[in-house]
Amino acid sequence: MQRIRLRYTKRGRLRFTSHRDFQRAFERALRRAEVPMAYSAGFTPHPKVSYANAAPTGTGSEAEYLEIALTEARDPDKLRELLDESLPTGLDIVDAVEARTSGLADRLTASVWELRLEGVAPEDARRAVDTFNAAETVEVQRLAKNGMRTFDARGAVAGLEAGVETGVETHGPRADRPTDQPCAILRLVVRHVTPAVRPDDVLSGLRAVADLAPPVPAAVTRLAQGLFDEETGTVTDPLAPDREAAVALSMATPTAAASQAPA
Repeated sequence: MQRIRLRYTKRGRLRFTSHRDFQRAFERALRRAEVPMAYSAGFTPHPKVSYANAAPTGTGSEAEYLEIALTEARDPDKLRELLDESLPTGLDIVDAVEARTSGLADRLTASVWELRLEGVAPEDARRAVDTFNAAETVEVQRLAKNGMRTFDARGAVAGLEAGVETGVETHGPRADRPTDQPCAILRLVVRHVTPAVRPDDVLSGLRAVADLAPPVPAAVTRLAQGLFDEETGTVTDPLAPDREAAVALSMATPTAAASQAPA
């Protein structure tokens, strides 16, 4: 059985699709692309697809991950192309690797988010961010299944910076942005903890400690997720270990073949 790990996006209007909507669209794409899927046992077999830490409905993302199990080996790049062609524009399969290590979900320990604050002056955003970062705790409330819950939104935040977007292209990760008009931008790095701290919780915290209240809802996009590097404060690519394992295997195979060749 072969396992393939995929990175996909949610862009444009499809940021408003729910995770269940994506699951249905992805399973249709698997059938259209004639992917030789492995299925679960039991009375109602399902294709073996493992989803990891999906972004909330209404947020865009450049870094969603899943893993599929196949009964026949396929080239990851060709499989990515077939699936991408079978999905609507906005739900794009942008990367694929063969799983050669364990624990993909365990490598998703933090996310990088971009929050576009239309109608907010950059200097107001910077003042609010400075106040938030200086606080030891920032209590916010969220409606949960068991009623209103109060928790700390500050402890999970590994980094929060404010800037301004000018519409100029950069070499770094670029979010799916509704407009190219200048506005205040927040770059948020948040650890995946329990209870989960989401971008809207951080916005609630900014409103609580600094009275920052954007006149329109923020446009939120996940730029990356993966392991959090405490030394550099960055989030690393969770598929990198699989690529490195593939390279190591390809280098070891010719050596092994040469050692078995007759003298």
